[in-house]
Order: sequence, then C-alpha cells, then structure tokens
Amino acid sequence: MHILTISGSLRASSTNTTLVRAIMRLAPSHMTFTLYEGLADLPHFSPDLDGDEPPATVRTLRQQLQNAAGVLICTPEYAFGVPGVLKNALDWTVSSGEFSDKPVAAISASPLWGGGENAHASLLLTLKALGTKVPEQGKLMIPHINKKLDANGDISDTETRQALTGLLETLAQTITAASDK
Repeated sequence: MHILTISGSLRASSTNTTLVRAIMRLAPSHMTFTLYEGLADLPHFSPDLDGDEPPATVRTLRQQLQNAAGVLICTPEYAFGVPGVLKNALDWTVSSGEFSDKPVAAISASPLWGGGENAHASLLLTLKALGTKVPEQGKLMIPHINKKLDANGDISDTETRQALTGLLETLAQTITAASDK
C-alpha cells in the first residue's frame, strides 16, 4: 500500500516535514511511502501552461499521485491558511483529476495552541473541491508540535503517536475499501 506524503512547508528544518518523516517510521510494514520533494519546483499555476505538455515538474507530481494508493498531507499554517506552495500544487491537479476519489489523510501541525485550525479548514475545503476521500478519522490538528517531537525527530508524545497510528489505520481502511469497489 503505497502512500505519497506531502509536507506543506519548504523550510529545511520544518516541524511538518519532520513530522511526516516520523509518521513514515511509525506506519505499519504494509505501508510504503514516498515523500514528495518537488513543491518548490512547481511553477505558479496557470491554465495557459496546463496544455498537452504541462511542465515536467507538474507531470512528475501528477505521476506520483497516480501511482499512490493514498496521500498524506501535513501542513503548517501561514497567515491563517495553507502555504501558497501547497495550494499551488493542489491547483495543478484540478483539471487533471489525480485527486478524484483518492483516499487522503489531512494533518495540520503548529507550534501554537490551535494546531493550524485555519490551514486545516482551508486544506479540507480544497480537498473537497478536488473530490478526495478524506475520512473523518483521517483529519488531525496537532497543536504545540514543537513540544511533541524529540531531538531525533520522533514523536515523543504518547497521545499524538496514538492519534497518528489511528489516522494511518483509517487511511489504510479507506484505501482498502476504495480498491474493493
């Protein structure tokens, strides 16, 4: 069961990217992961560029999405919303439909008490527009993320680890149910 993971942050020391890597280590052995690393390379979305031959970086994103059984997105909150680079990546899939009926887990993580609630709501709204399958237990906001990861980048908070394990189980169940149809 192959999962494409996407961190909404470009920062090298991002807690969201660290969290994604920790989730990948936490996952059961039947799940494999690819961390999408092309977010910064995507051009600004323009319908004029999205013709018969979209940019190579866009084709790569779309191919990785097509090859994935499911997607896990983890985003910080920038100015009460998702980072522009993440929204841009999602915009590149509107007309091509890679997210249509795709099982997705949506996480926001923030050092603040709200856990990136505005980014989470914005991400869920965009995922709904894309036609994804985001199960109720596949949604998670994590406040104070900087206090829930240890120096090695592992999840040190038991409650957060349990919530993420449950989220991964839900994502796997959603993928299985979707493939049974």
